[in-house]
Amino acid sequence: MITFVVSLVALVLGYMLYGRFVERVFGPDDRPTPAVAKADGLDFIVLPNWKVFMIQFLNIAGTGPIFGAIMGAKFGPAAYLWIVFGCIFAGATHDYLSGMLSMRHDGANQPEIIGHYLGDTTKRVMLVFSVFLLVMVGVVFVYSPAKILGDMTGADAVAAQQGEMQMEYIWWSLAIFVYYIIATMLPVDKIIGKIYPLFAFSLLFMAAALMVMLFVKMPDLPELWEGLPGEAMTKSAIFPALFITIACGAISGFHATQSPLMARCVKSERMGRPIFYGAMITEGIVALIWATVAMYFFYDQPTPGYEQVAGGAAAINDAPSIVNKMCNEWLGIAGGILALLGVVAAPITSGDTAFRSARLIIADFLHLKQKSIRNRLMVCIPMFAGAIALLAWQMSDAKGFDTIWGWFGWSNQTLAVFMLWAVTVYLVRKQKPFVITLIPALFMTAVCTSYLLCVKLFQLHETAVWSIAAGSVIISLVWFCLWYRKNKATK
Repeated sequence: MITFVVSLVALVLGYMLYGRFVERVFGPDDRPTPAVAKADGLDFIVLPNWKVFMIQFLNIAGTGPIFGAIMGAKFGPAAYLWIVFGCIFAGATHDYLSGMLSMRHDGANQPEIIGHYLGDTTKRVMLVFSVFLLVMVGVVFVYSPAKILGDMTGADAVAAQQGEMQMEYIWWSLAIFVYYIIATMLPVDKIIGKIYPLFAFSLLFMAAALMVMLFVKMPDLPELWEGLPGEAMTKSAIFPALFITIACGAISGFHATQSPLMARCVKSERMGRPIFYGAMITEGIVALIWATVAMYFFYDQPTPGYEQVAGGAAAINDAPSIVNKMCNEWLGIAGGILALLGVVAAPITSGDTAFRSARLIIADFLHLKQKSIRNRLMVCIPMFAGAIALLAWQMSDAKGFDTIWGWFGWSNQTLAVFMLWAVTVYLVRKQKPFVITLIPALFMTAVCTSYLLCVKLFQLHETAVWSIAAGSVIISLVWFCLWYRKNKATK
């Protein structure tokens, strides 16, 4: 528990100290924001700061800081290091700068920003890549809430684990998908602006209540200085698997697709740090709590069934059931219901904003104004048709969710790599301390390259992982040095 407490304090100090440093590097001012200058009552609309924070937090949270942290806990105390350092120096910095750049570019979406700094070819690649990732997010975030709600309404969990799709899961999946369609089409303040703060409160309540129970139980957990016993619980090496497994609690490219939604609703640039940097630190705290709760069941009080979490792919499918059991055992009926409301709402509210972001990215590329319902339908009909086909395949194939989740994890972090490089180019052009994003960009480039080549495609030996990681860093650094030499004075 000492490592947990120190990590918790480090995240708070990271917001107060390093977050303020990153804010000074960017330099927010009093220029009109897109919410004021381009107000349209649909996507560009001023919302109260507290509401923007709650929506941003719920948009980026999803089940990532919960399920990812549970699966990441199999690596032992190493998970704490990645959550703390990844969140402060990579994730929160990434979220803040991507959100602020969106504001500076009239609420531009991620592909527009990346294209502006990395070129039109990269922009076109990122357009397809981003839309595909966002559709995958929407489909992935149908499964987990449908699984929890299905378990609560009588689905046969044992049969479901054996690959038999239960009708309860199907009906809940369809209901959630219908909500996605409605929320994607309506103005941002009609549904998202009204119900998200309540769901965000539920998610925060759940995390706070579980943290209280941790201090009540004071479990005997492995500390960082005792080594990394979690390695014995998994066949995956810490590098690069840990950095893909825990994404939303440390750094996630998906966040940069969500930040423009709230960049279009912020009244003042000076609120960027508490909204964008602060929401990511809050998510890191949630991930930290869930990682610690999972370690309790791994190390202090091993429970039959929980050992599946250390088994890799099986843990992904069973994570919703694990969350359900944890909440009910620790928080009682009333607390469990409220906590589960947060867990169910988190993926749903990330799924609908994922589709909303995809609609806006496609509309910007096609230069289709979204004021009219006709134009919105022109974008949404083919987008949702593709999503429904992907959802149907996932529900019909027992390994469909595992496959989508695995590629989603890599795609998510790869998206962060491109945004980090784009922000680095911006900082160079503005003659600002670019090292704050260069180091995370190099590290995540190594993670994503080695994971794709060594884990997903070729199943190479651990020695090859380190060789490919080192090679990707060297190549990226050489490219950057050549580019920097040519463009360092450009504005």
